Amino acid sequence: MKKIFILLLCLSVFTNCKNDTKPGESTNENEVDIAGKTAKQNDGLTLLAGEFIYYADAAVLQVGSSVYGVVIDDKMHELYDMGKTYRKEATDGIAVQVRGKLKAKPEGEEGWPFNVEIKEIVSVKALDAKANEVIKIGQ
Repeated sequence: MKKIFILLLCLSVFTNCKNDTKPGESTNENEVDIAGKTAKQNDGLTLLAGEFIYYADAAVLQVGSSVYGVVIDDKMHELYDMGKTYRKEATDGIAVQVRGKLKAKPEGEEGWPFNVEIKEIVSVKALDAKANEVIKIGQ
């Protein structure tokens, strides 16, 4: 009788533990872990949505009242190229959503207090007409 009970207990344990996954292991980026974050949220990147401007070796991302310098690299140039169709002039901004790493400005350097290194481009679109109203002098 004891052998049958132990056999049933072992069989029950092995069949119930068949689909367990290890902590930190995710097969789908939309799966939620114990802390309530998806795999995409656990990568340390921040989602920023705002106006992107690049002109004469200076790139800036304005998100609400905050302004970030943008690290000039291949991803930033890719973002600039994606927005060419939405610009009328070289100084026009575009509405973007990007994911990137925020970094404090190194001591002794000029620029904004924080820089963002773009890792992923989520969306690029034209600014709405009200946000693009600029007074141009001399024209």
